[in-house]
Amino acid sequence: MYLVKTKRKQAMGPGPLAAAPGLQHFSLMTDGTRLDTWLWAARFYKTRALAAAAVDGGRVELNDQKPKRGKSLKPGDRLRIRLGPYEHHVTVLGLSQRRGPAAAAALLYEEEAGSRALRERLAEQHRLAAQLAGDSAKGRPTKRDRRELEKLKRRY
Repeated sequence: MYLVKTKRKQAMGPGPLAAAPGLQHFSLMTDGTRLDTWLWAARFYKTRALAAAAVDGGRVELNDQKPKRGKSLKPGDRLRIRLGPYEHHVTVLGLSQRRGPAAAAALLYEEEAGSRALRERLAEQHRLAAQLAGDSAKGRPTKRDRRELEKLKRRY
């Protein structure tokens, strides 16, 4: 473990550090990165709170086990992440505690080819199902649509 020195930008909350905005702030870092932080930094979830809720809800598996949100990740770990109907099988390549651009986030993991193919096939099925359902209702009903609805309501 080692100490990382970061400059404090703004006073946060009550306490002796809040009174002196120019003070240096020290945070203790370990060799790994927390699971919820990594999921947020790798852009699987929009906020760290959503990532933590997903881990707590059992939608994330680490090396075929249900982890806690504070579990440390290391390169080589395998994750199974369920986002809605889609499932990602990824291998951790790098660690990050900061959320950066999407191009940098994509370098933190490698997705299995089978997982990617399955997700793309499922997305195509969803697109086709939406087309077959004929969900062409876009926006407000037209005057003609409203009149037809009124006719139906009067009948029943």
